[in-house]
Amino acid sequence: MTVVEAPPPLPLRKKAAHEPAGGLSPMLTRLAAEHATGVLVREGGTLHLADGLVLHAESPRAPGMGALLTARGALSAEQWWAAAGAAGDPAGTARLLVDAGHLTAAGAEICHLQTLYDAAYFTLAPSSSPGRFHYGAAPRPGDALPGLPVAVVEREVLRRRALLHRLWPDPLPDSAPLVRTDPVAAPSVTARQAAVLALVDGVRTAPDIALALGRRAFPTLVEVRRLVAAGLLTTPPPLPPPAPAPAALPEAVPDDFDPHIALLKRVRDALEAL
Repeated sequence: MTVVEAPPPLPLRKKAAHEPAGGLSPMLTRLAAEHATGVLVREGGTLHLADGLVLHAESPRAPGMGALLTARGALSAEQWWAAAGAAGDPAGTARLLVDAGHLTAAGAEICHLQTLYDAAYFTLAPSSSPGRFHYGAAPRPGDALPGLPVAVVEREVLRRRALLHRLWPDPLPDSAPLVRTDPVAAPSVTARQAAVLALVDGVRTAPDIALALGRRAFPTLVEVRRLVAAGLLTTPPPLPPPAPAPAALPEAVPDDFDPHIALLKRVRDALEAL
């Protein structure tokens, strides 16, 4: 009888500590499956959906299209706000700017994708509170700002997490105030890193520095983690826990207090009452 040996099992890829077991947001996965339209609000930002596609993302930690375009000199602040006020939504704003010749269609789409992914990185970060979805009307995807499948957005967020994790595994420098260190032998830095270091003051965070420099959030996070890994930046130590309240002191006892005398006084008072 011929014995056929089974092939050895294929090795299983170990899941990294920063990689979630399932989707980044089960609620977002469900909303994509039901082709929902509305706004998903999470602790780190918001995602605008139309028919299950991600149209737009916003986060207070990521500069938006207007901030980047005006900081780079591609648009004046007046041009941006005039278009934004007339359109009322990012897709319409981009369309007006393209039609007016202020932006090319390709430039608008690239800037839109960059800011969407930057904001989605913070929006889909682990949070301590559940997300909320508000159903409602949303602008349709346009040629300048196409909608993206949820799976594509989540895949890009995971890619960015993995890249940052390889540079420095602790995500605290992404959002905490940054402090410069004074190493004995400081390594050389690039011009972009020197611009980041120049704005570190113990108060600003990486998103604050990105906004001040007019740069995108994610490339700034990359430079910050590289600087932390090089020993040039750190985060302040956590504040010590508050001291416990002092225990209540017992009432003062007279120096001449004697429990036997007190007992005799109570007996005397009882007899006088008879």
